[in-house]
Amino acid sequence: MRKEYDFSKGKRGAVVPVPKGKTRITIRLDDDLLEWFKAQVDAAGGGNYQSLINTALREHMKSANEPLEKTLRRVLREELRKAS
Repeated sequence: MRKEYDFSKGKRGAVVPVPKGKTRITIRLDDDLLEWFKAQVDAAGGGNYQSLINTALREHMKSANEPLEKTLRRVLREELRKAS
């Protein structure tokens, strides 16, 4: 490293601050899972795969609290729409 670099006023940590309501974590995901999310973002014309993962997790969280009857009705409506 060059001697003329002065890091005496440098700060450690993230360059971009984490927005309020968000928490920075480290998570290990299977390679194929991560590639799938990245491919979905590319197919959509861009975006952030991390936001897509966040949305998928939020949807799962909502559906986990959904009663079975409501889930079945929703799935049937979606499938009937596809069939017509």
